[in-house]
Amino acid sequence: MKENPRRRLTDRDPSLAFSFIDAQTSFTGKMSCIGDIVVAGSVNGEVRANGCFTLCSKGRLEGSVEAADAVIAGQIEGMVTVAGKAEVRRSARICGSLRAGTIAVAEGAIIDGEVSSTRDLSVVRFAERRKEDRTEVMKQRGK
Repeated sequence: MKENPRRRLTDRDPSLAFSFIDAQTSFTGKMSCIGDIVVAGSVNGEVRANGCFTLCSKGRLEGSVEAADAVIAGQIEGMVTVAGKAEVRRSARICGSLRAGTIAVAEGAIIDGEVSSTRDLSVVRFAERRKEDRTEVMKQRGK
C-alpha cells in the first residue's frame, strides 16, 4: 500500500534537520541552512535554505530569501525567491517581490510588489482553514 503523499509543506517530517529562530530572537547578517528554517522572530539580512523557509505569523524579515520551498505567514520587506512551492498565508504581508515555481496565496494575504511564477503557472488562491502554525506544533512536540 502506498503512503499518502504529503501535499502541504507543513506536513513534512519535523525531525529532519532544521534551524529555528524563536520569537524573542533577532538575527542580523547572512544565514545559510542545509535543511528547513523556521523564523518566529526577526531577521535583517539574507537567508538561504536548501529546505523549506517558514516565516511564522509574528515573524518579520527585512532582506532576501532564497529557498527550495516557503511558507510565509509573517511580514517580509524584500525579495523572496523559491525554487519550488511558495505558500502565502492569510496573515502574510509582503512588500517586495515574490518569485517561485508555484505560488498559492490565501484570501486576506497582502502582497505589495511583483509576483511571478518561474513555471509560467497561474497563482492559486485559496481559503485558509487551518488555525495552527508550525511554532505551535513544535511547542506541542517539545522541540
